Amino acid sequence: MGVNNGNIPRRKLGKTGVEVSAIAMGGIVVMNLPQSEADRMVRWAYDNGITYFDVAPTYGDAEERLGPALKGLRDKVFLACKTEKRDKQGAAEALRQSLKRLQTNHFDLYQLHALRTKEDVEQAFGPNGAMEAILEAKEQGLVRFIGFSAHSEEAALMALERYPFDTVMLPINFASLLKNGFGQKVLDKAKEMGAAVIAIKAMAKTYWSGERKVQKCWYEPLTDRNQALLALRFTLSQQPVAVAVPPGDERLFQMAVELGKQYRPLEPEELSTLKQIAEPLTPLFPLRD
Repeated sequence: MGVNNGNIPRRKLGKTGVEVSAIAMGGIVVMNLPQSEADRMVRWAYDNGITYFDVAPTYGDAEERLGPALKGLRDKVFLACKTEKRDKQGAAEALRQSLKRLQTNHFDLYQLHALRTKEDVEQAFGPNGAMEAILEAKEQGLVRFIGFSAHSEEAALMALERYPFDTVMLPINFASLLKNGFGQKVLDKAKEMGAAVIAIKAMAKTYWSGERKVQKCWYEPLTDRNQALLALRFTLSQQPVAVAVPPGDERLFQMAVELGKQYRPLEPEELSTLKQIAEPLTPLFPLRD
């Protein structure tokens, strides 16, 4: 997987046995950037030890930016992509379009994107559903491992009952887990199945009140370094979280990479501090209607 040029911890991605950086670069980071800046950002990430890159067609022009930026690095990194399509034909077409845009002949991980409802899961797994296309792509060598992303515990648990997924992408956030218990059932189920959890929203704080100050975040992120470090370490301490995907804002991503180098499990008094930070916050998950 290439040398670790930074001090980002490496972790095994569940039962895949593949070792990846515990911090990922989400494609939103390079969305809307000039290609030269996207190239620089990807190279900076790789030079700082990032080997896990995650993208989706729904992230604007992120695929078109990330493909050229990974030139010369593709065989040294782990590339994950997703489809929000629920039907077989749509998913098959989306997969091939993403391969083309990302200038690669395979994805290390391909995921059903944003499962939210029972209907989403049933459609993806039904006759002529997206899973048929993904399983065929795996047989053809276009996909190594299979996962999904969800913002709903119910949808995630349903999906895990249907197929032995390699990975589960889910919000694992200090406020949501400490105050609502959101994510715990999925963590437990994933651990039981040997699936790795890819954590999103580790550095989320709460809903924006008033003006949105960070354009690439629909939620208000933690911008205080000490608080962000505690939150990131909290998420990376949960089993079986293998990787955390930081916010898509370039500065917050770079901060997360630097903070990731300081990872160690939380001490009891640090957990108490985090609980105090969470106390006045409205958790993002479960999402309010």
